[in-house]
Amino acid sequence: MVTDPWPDTDLLLTVEDLTVEFPTDDGIVQAVRGVSYELRRGEVLGIVGESGSGKSVSSLAVMGLLPKTARISGSAKLQGRELLGLSDAELSKVRGNKIAMIFQDPLTSLSPVYTIGYQLAEAVLAHRDVPKEKAWDRAVELLDIVGIPNPEQRANSYPHELSGGMRQRVVIAIAMANDPDVIIADEPTTALDVTVQAQVMEALNSARQETGAAMILITHDLGVVAGTVDRVCVMYAGKLVETGAVDQVFYGPRMPYTLGLLGSLPRLDATRSHRLTPIVGTPPSLVNLPSGCPFSPRCPIVQPICIQEEPELFSVGVDGQLAACHFHERLIGAQPVDLFPPTTIDEELVASYEDAGQDDAAPEETT
Repeated sequence: MVTDPWPDTDLLLTVEDLTVEFPTDDGIVQAVRGVSYELRRGEVLGIVGESGSGKSVSSLAVMGLLPKTARISGSAKLQGRELLGLSDAELSKVRGNKIAMIFQDPLTSLSPVYTIGYQLAEAVLAHRDVPKEKAWDRAVELLDIVGIPNPEQRANSYPHELSGGMRQRVVIAIAMANDPDVIIADEPTTALDVTVQAQVMEALNSARQETGAAMILITHDLGVVAGTVDRVCVMYAGKLVETGAVDQVFYGPRMPYTLGLLGSLPRLDATRSHRLTPIVGTPPSLVNLPSGCPFSPRCPIVQPICIQEEPELFSVGVDGQLAACHFHERLIGAQPVDLFPPTTIDEELVASYEDAGQDDAAPEETT
């Protein structure tokens, strides 16, 4: 009796105590430190945090796309099968078939010398034994699914002939070519304007509906997270600092860093005199991290214990909400403004600048 290597289970991806280190001349870069999460069928998990927090590195480790110099430990199981430690040949059978990734810059994913139809058909032929004509038909179908107009004609276009938003939709189409169980989207809307971002997110939703895949959405845009994901993981200095259902984390955050991220979001109901309030300071270097909470130099409620001892993830709410803060109980009901007061600007100064701009734009009077 042959055992199915990919059993049909509700739990698709299990990451446990994932650690990634990079040796450098200055020391060991602790890029990811003990990250654990689960992804279930049909679920969307958001991973958010500032640049350098380890979001992308953790997903690249799962995909087996890190350089050989990376030191990876822990576990990453796809439908119960361990991915860490598989050879590149074994991973090639999994990538694009069972788990796919959408990268931040589509130009790095697309070859400039082949048409997009050829590259889509190639993705299909890599895992399916079908005639080339069927693979091409599938390529055109995928372009239509992700919302590219005139897919039959666009299939013969080269990447440079498409806009940034259309290229990103092509990459989404490649990711869904073989109906994967898991799609990892790494900053899929970066450097796109708001309208195109909405179109790309719509294409992602179409991909999920077409394939039935679960998705990990890595992004800086908390607005995208709020409207798309089921659960959210907040990362800082290579570690998870808060995780839970999206409503719990957005309406009841229990870690100062999460409150700071929420406070830096622009609000439509704010007056024009309110500026965005950034979190003061910068993330720490991941080389030779000091003891204590890595957020303590930027934290408005820091205490001596925060500098001495790094907090573990405490259970702080229902449905598995966790937060890494020694004083999470003090943050019950706290709002971002309580920790990070917004700054204001002079209304009269704003009005004077607006009046000056209108005067400059007015046509000169003629006599």
